[in-house]
Amino acid sequence: MYENIKQVGLPQWSDADQTLAKALQKELKAREQGLATQLMPLAGPVTNDQQTRGGSDDIGDVSWNVPTVSLRYPSNIPGLPGHNWTDAIAMATPIAHKGVTAGAKVVAMTVVDLLTKPELVSEAWKYFRDVQTKETQYQPLIGPDDKPPTYLNQRTMDTYRERMRKFYYDPSKYDTYLEQLGIKYPTTR
Repeated sequence: MYENIKQVGLPQWSDADQTLAKALQKELKAREQGLATQLMPLAGPVTNDQQTRGGSDDIGDVSWNVPTVSLRYPSNIPGLPGHNWTDAIAMATPIAHKGVTAGAKVVAMTVVDLLTKPELVSEAWKYFRDVQTKETQYQPLIGPDDKPPTYLNQRTMDTYRERMRKFYYDPSKYDTYLEQLGIKYPTTR
């Protein structure tokens, strides 16, 4: 996957993208670094003691049962506090679109590699069995008969679904979601 990341490279950020990123970082008193313009080198492997942070995800049950790789590609503004409303600002902008598009290219290239180079799959299973899960036996917290509690959000969705529809993006009328909302890009304050 990293070789594919190197081939795709980082998105080409516009001046407007960088302006928005730096303005938000300034507003939040974060380091005004803008968006990444150079790939970071691949780091690792790390010991369990060195694993002090990482992204949150919903693939825990999968990654404990089969070899898994996850991709972190820049599609947001760095230096934000995380799990905060500010993390949603870039989502309707070209920043997110460019990052997701580049990341999708990497995922597609990696899938092609896995389908055409069976030795990669064999190596992944070997690492998974002999290193990653060698001394750890996963015990899921969810039982085989547990059902997802979708009823918890039913009342909220029944209340707000129709009111949300007016915010759905209509690509037949607008070039971007920001245009639909009447927002000039980049808005810096």
